Amino acid sequence: MTRWTDRLADLVAIPSTADRPADLRRALDLVVTGVGDGFAVRRFESNGKPSALLHAPGATGPFPVVLNAHLDVVPAPPAQFVPRRDGDRLYGRGTHDMKAAALVMADVFRSVARDLPIALQLVTDEEVGGADGTGHQLAEGVRAGFVVIGEQSGLRVVTESKGICHARLTTTGRAAHAAYPWLGDNALVSLLGALDRLLARYPVPAAEAWATTVNVARVETPNAAFNQVPAAASAWVDIRYPPGDGDFSGRTGSEVAAHLRAVTGVSASVDALGPPHRADPGSAAVTGLREAIRSVGYPGDLLRKHGAADGRYYHALGIDAVIFGPGGDGQHGPDEYVDLTTLEPYHDALRAFLSRWPAAASGPGGSARPG
Repeated sequence: MTRWTDRLADLVAIPSTADRPADLRRALDLVVTGVGDGFAVRRFESNGKPSALLHAPGATGPFPVVLNAHLDVVPAPPAQFVPRRDGDRLYGRGTHDMKAAALVMADVFRSVARDLPIALQLVTDEEVGGADGTGHQLAEGVRAGFVVIGEQSGLRVVTESKGICHARLTTTGRAAHAAYPWLGDNALVSLLGALDRLLARYPVPAAEAWATTVNVARVETPNAAFNQVPAAASAWVDIRYPPGDGDFSGRTGSEVAAHLRAVTGVSASVDALGPPHRADPGSAAVTGLREAIRSVGYPGDLLRKHGAADGRYYHALGIDAVIFGPGGDGQHGPDEYVDLTTLEPYHDALRAFLSRWPAAASGPGGSARPG
């Protein structure tokens, strides 16, 4: 495990958050440099977010397999960028989501890419939507037959993940002195009623459920005083939806906004809309990956993820992408850690899969098709 922990500690110590472009580049350069010489490195940048695609010299794609990893993390207090090992766990921001997987993928790529026409895709904006990393590279023509994204999965294979909608609800009223509320119209009260209607339509499940969920992320008014009836109010909502939800799946931003207005009775707008993702669980590629996982002693179970990931950009082009990553817990939280005992089997499973991929791709039901 030492061969992973030293390099991972260096990478975790870089606070590669969206508001620190120099640190995004430092993290990217550290991994690219670690791959070593002898590979082509294609650099990209969009809206200040750098990314890279590594492959054997002369390869142009479509690549039969792309290994995709993001190196950006969500913000955290400075102490979380000081990695700490406790037994088989390494704690720190980004250990699990997903710098450990990125380093393992880079190692696997270095060991096999001279013999196999695969690519390593490194991006720095997944935590803020992915449009300037994976999305931008695809817009520039990068294509794959099959994609493995190293997001955390506990050595299981994620073939389905939810879509994401970021929306704003807004209300207007009439300002008045708080001592005379009957003279005003409280916009915040109207907004809270709208949120109640939205949550009644999409209630928070009592336990994990493959259903549409709504998180109220922020509620605010422009008020600067206690003794004023607010004349305006707004709320941010984060909606996650499975592929089968016709209220959101396959609809445009304007159609979703109209739906939210109908449900809540107030003004609604959509800031971001990302489709759900699904890969064929019976394809030769997925079957081959699961067999490789079993060969290193893990069951290779299928998993659905409630969070969105960059696989949706590939899914939109008809390219199968799955999530497959190591074990751990606490991503985005104060106790995030990676399970160090899963890194070696993760590495070995990826190598086993890639070594068998040409046969799997050409077999019945193979899905190594260009997008």
